[in-house]
Amino acid sequence: MNKSKRPFTKSKRSFRRRLPPIQSGDRIDYRNMSLISRFISEQGNILSRRVNRVTLKQQRLITIAIKQARILSLLPFLNNQKQFER
Repeated sequence: MNKSKRPFTKSKRSFRRRLPPIQSGDRIDYRNMSLISRFISEQGNILSRRVNRVTLKQQRLITIAIKQARILSLLPFLNNQKQFER
């Protein structure tokens, strides 16, 4: 029997830690369109927390800011441009 000394070794993959999408100096506000637009899909949906990689508190603030921007017509509620291209 020829057993290796370490049968269960983890592969040493180097991975790069992703930078958080919201920096410490960024204010989550309905007027900050460059920040808010990162968290909206092409169809106009609010992306989930797992996709955004943000904390629960940040996701709540983002959602409130997006909804305020939609009400003030800074953002569209829907983006149906792809449906009309057919």
